Amino acid sequence: MKNLIKTIVVLAAFAGVAAAQAGTITVKGSDTLVILAQKWAEVYMAKNPGTKIQVTGGGSGIGFAAIQNKTTDLANASRKIKAKEVAECLKAFGKRPTEYKVALDGLSVYVGSGNPVKELSLAQLEGIFTGQIKNWNQIGGHDAPITVYSRENSSGTYEFFKEHVLKGRDFVASAQTMPGTAAVLQAVTKDANGIGYGGAAYGEGARALGIKASEGAAAIEPTDENVIKGAYPIWRYLYVYVNPDLDKGEIEAYLTWIRSDEGQKVVKDVGYFPLPKNLRD
Repeated sequence: MKNLIKTIVVLAAFAGVAAAQAGTITVKGSDTLVILAQKWAEVYMAKNPGTKIQVTGGGSGIGFAAIQNKTTDLANASRKIKAKEVAECLKAFGKRPTEYKVALDGLSVYVGSGNPVKELSLAQLEGIFTGQIKNWNQIGGHDAPITVYSRENSSGTYEFFKEHVLKGRDFVASAQTMPGTAAVLQAVTKDANGIGYGGAAYGEGARALGIKASEGAAAIEPTDENVIKGAYPIWRYLYVYVNPDLDKGEIEAYLTWIRSDEGQKVVKDVGYFPLPKNLRD
């Protein structure tokens, strides 16, 4: 009888833990997505008071590690998952994570508002961020050394910029590494000779440059229309990844809402770019 009572108490304790966790969705990963993910959570929780959503950043790599370790429900990412990260997930829970495209981003290049340079080509950006171009007067600016601000190497934004703009080359050794896009923008705003990069939603206080795909091409601004139709040269999808075993119930409802018209309105309100409707299925 005592053993039966003990068993009932233990089961009740487990039930209490499950009840405490019910209705909670944890989200971790991309710093680029933090502002958007927090706004999504705020709007969704206001409409669904029984659901609690906890959002933290740290970088896309941190989000993928958390999925592998089963310490988050959803991983935000500003890049696609790598083969080695898929392999770790297969080890951890036997399946490939399900990928959801959730928004578009025009990866903007920022300078201070007083900088006379208005546009740069991809080749010039590669030269600046790899250290081949060291002075603003080499690209139509003042005679002043260029200060490069970058993201940390756990960032999906860092990896995307390195792959698509630097063509896999290393950043200049003097680049100042910042813990998030907001920190990059803050540094550029205060540094008349600074240049940095980050998501479109973080542009307050600095100025986004027009970007040319080649020297002879027209400079393209990271506007809604240009990003959505793929005319802006540095654009990408933003993603959410989830263990398929968790892709049900409240999590499924939340992911469906994120990709709905209402969820995509939040994307636009925050400063990113909504997914075309044909990509929301």
